[in-house]
Amino acid sequence: MKTPLHILGLVFLCMACQTPPKRACNDFKTGNFKFTSTIDGEEVTTNFSRTETLEIDYFQGNQDSSTVKWVNDCEYVLRRINPNNRAEEKPILIKILTTTDSSYTFEFGTVGDSKRLRGTAYKIN
Repeated sequence: MKTPLHILGLVFLCMACQTPPKRACNDFKTGNFKFTSTIDGEEVTTNFSRTETLEIDYFQGNQDSSTVKWVNDCEYVLRRINPNNRAEEKPILIKILTTTDSSYTFEFGTVGDSKRLRGTAYKIN
């Protein structure tokens, strides 16, 4: 009976020793970024610039501006300044999950909707 308990204890010890993912969110609050996604089987890139309170997106020759409201160091809400329809009026919650030296992985979705998507944004100079 001691062997299974020792194994179980070892498993818990190994789980406790895992390094949590890096989340240096403050490094990505402002700057210029790019995000690549697949839409209808085609890879497309969005470039965006963000200050503490404003984000400007550049996508396929169009420019959109949104206000930025930080909820905490790793979460913020985007709200379009000039929405074209009801769907664009809905705020988007973005949560930074992990960071590296030059990128962050995030989860995003409409506020109040349980559906979330993931992506990775890269900081550009």
